[in-house]
Amino acid sequence: MRLLIVEDNHELAAWLARALTQAHYAVDVAHDGEEAEHLLSVSDYAAVILDLSLPKIDGMTVLKRIRRAGRKVPVIILTANASLAGRVDGLDSGADDYLAKPFELPELEARLRAVIRRGHDLASPEIAVADLVLNTATRQFALKGEPLSLTPREHSVLEHLILKAGTPVSKAALSENVFGFDAETDPSAIEIYVHRVRKKLEGGAVEIATLRGLGYLLRGA
Repeated sequence: MRLLIVEDNHELAAWLARALTQAHYAVDVAHDGEEAEHLLSVSDYAAVILDLSLPKIDGMTVLKRIRRAGRKVPVIILTANASLAGRVDGLDSGADDYLAKPFELPELEARLRAVIRRGHDLASPEIAVADLVLNTATRQFALKGEPLSLTPREHSVLEHLILKAGTPVSKAALSENVFGFDAETDPSAIEIYVHRVRKKLEGGAVEIATLRGLGYLLRGA
């Protein structure tokens, strides 16, 4: 899954990006509201972590423009303003959650999982396709009841496909959600990761089908 961090504190943004990359997310970073609006106009994100005190365009304006444009991307406000009035204003303006600085990384990750789950309208934390199960609360996969070992990139491929289960995913869309905006990747790289994931699904009742001209589809074998 691909996240956008909008934070003008470069040190905090870099730390967050590293931590969330290690947690199997693809991460883009914007340091001001103008850059954030550009990235949001050209890319789709599973969630946005948004600071309010931003140069050029403030975070609250960015949030309001996201909602006025009809975009449903989950937004977590991350700010030093922990006042009740600030929280109410942020939530009323369309934020999905609000986390005050300083914060603990495990709490942010838990809130991310929750808003992403709500964004996909999942009543249960588990998504199953045949005998493949993703627990969205822990972000762990199981195949035939056994934990499935995946590298971070393999995990991102399979996670995006299972969240889109039943719908073809183009190679470009899959690549965009696995690699960050600034990542320099060979166009065939996503094919390599899909091939590796297919190998790890062998023996199960699920497969990644290639649909000519449409992309990839995760389905029961």
